[in-house]
Amino acid sequence: MSTDAPPGPDSQTLFEGAPCGLVVTQEDGTILLANLTFCCWIGFDVCSLIGRRFQDLLTIGGRIFHQTHWAPLMRMQGSVAEVKLDLVHKDKHCVTMLLNGVRRENADGAFFELALFTISDRDKYERELLSSRKVAEGLLHEKTVAETALQLAQSELKIAYEKAERRASFAEQMVAIVSHDLKTPLTAIKMASDMLTRDELSAKQFKMLGHISQSAGRAERMIADLLDFTLARVGRGIAVTPAPVDLHTLVSLSVDELCVAFPAANLQHQCNGSGIAYIDADRVQQVIGNLVANSVAYGDLKQPIIITSSCEEHQTIVSVRNQGAIIPESLMATLFEPMIRGTNDRNARSVGLGLFIVREIARSHGGNVTVRSNTEEGTTFEVFFPQIQS
Repeated sequence: MSTDAPPGPDSQTLFEGAPCGLVVTQEDGTILLANLTFCCWIGFDVCSLIGRRFQDLLTIGGRIFHQTHWAPLMRMQGSVAEVKLDLVHKDKHCVTMLLNGVRRENADGAFFELALFTISDRDKYERELLSSRKVAEGLLHEKTVAETALQLAQSELKIAYEKAERRASFAEQMVAIVSHDLKTPLTAIKMASDMLTRDELSAKQFKMLGHISQSAGRAERMIADLLDFTLARVGRGIAVTPAPVDLHTLVSLSVDELCVAFPAANLQHQCNGSGIAYIDADRVQQVIGNLVANSVAYGDLKQPIIITSSCEEHQTIVSVRNQGAIIPESLMATLFEPMIRGTNDRNARSVGLGLFIVREIARSHGGNVTVRSNTEEGTTFEVFFPQIQS
């Protein structure tokens, strides 16, 4: 009985039907052999491939990669593994493959033996994996956004709570300040009134009458500022009733009145341009009064305080400039906030609302206020009102 093994497929059959593409080329890429599997994958018959260069079957990117990477590696180290490249099918679509290759030498020269595998299923798996990763990253991003929003909401809630506490504390401080600040002028009014009831009018009585007027005026301004401040803080804003007004005449009248209120100051009015401003006259007089009072408190009274009214095409401007110590840079950011006073305030009884009221009146008109302070020009406050006609 014979013990020979049954005959298997011959080498040619194994070569042609291998489950991968098999290609043999010369060192310059000229194809010498190609199996049926490879031919089916790229749509060419074997006769069309013999004599062509392998790199001519690649895309442009693949040719560059062949020239710069895997062909040099084959020559230097004798093999490459799992090189991903795109080959162009006969009908012009791309077929992505993985290439393994070895370089062999024999008497006839050096040859490249290449094994190629299609990776469509692998690409599909990688795409699904990438899609799943993107979904996971999206969910993580949404979670992060939600956590950030929660932290922001908590932070805003904390700020609102702290602001409410500060407002409550501020209200208590304001009551104490008002009680203290109004005590002195009201006492002066009472004492002067008592003295006027005892004697006939005399030079002294006229002098005391002047004290009464000044004290009453100061008390009135302080109360008005406090009322305006309260309206601004509760969000209602300062009410204004704009109407056509001759700006220069209005400012001139204000300066005349302030000369009486501040006899130690040298107030000078300058005019630029001409025209009618659409503003609330009483509120603008309040602005001028607060800015002049600020200049008297902090400026050099040996130098004039210049009040300028300017009429321009699209806006009107009221500015007050004084000489003296400049405003520190550290104070600029909070200068128009309530309760802010400089270190050399001559009027220590002030509640520090003047500049805050100026800013709010400007805003109620749709305008704004700026300040600049330097040794050359002194300190200048400019209030801008838009030129809006009714």
